[in-house]
Amino acid sequence: MKLAFLLWLSSVLPQPIADPLCLTTTIYLESRNQSVLGQRAVAEVAMRRLDDGNWGRNVCDVVTAPKQFAPTLIKPDFELNNPKAWNRAAAIAWEVILESRKPQQNRREVVPGADHFLVSNLDNPPLWAQGEPLARIGDHSFYKVKRL
Repeated sequence: MKLAFLLWLSSVLPQPIADPLCLTTTIYLESRNQSVLGQRAVAEVAMRRLDDGNWGRNVCDVVTAPKQFAPTLIKPDFELNNPKAWNRAAAIAWEVILESRKPQQNRREVVPGADHFLVSNLDNPPLWAQGEPLARIGDHSFYKVKRL
């Protein structure tokens, strides 16, 4: 299945159905080689940005915001060809979406407060990634970025 097809499909599906598809796609592209904990953390960042309200009105808007998550950084002809990893990403997406519907104080979070992440071993990390991350899980570092 090609990324372009999934992005098109998410654009024509009703929003409550499209959001899990968009989050699954993001988890798969960003962290399919990571632990369940690392994949949950990636999903939490997307959901936290949705809660923030400044990144988009729904999950698909958040994860397809220009240059923010893998769906806009990877070539559209990329082939998603690992069904086991896709199924695991889908299960995690649903868990995190359901968790995000709970009141903030009742959520079970892996990276509380993190609204950005990056691959830890970058030679030239972006300016927003200066300082110590909130957490490191697998090869990802998670940050809370202060806005001006």
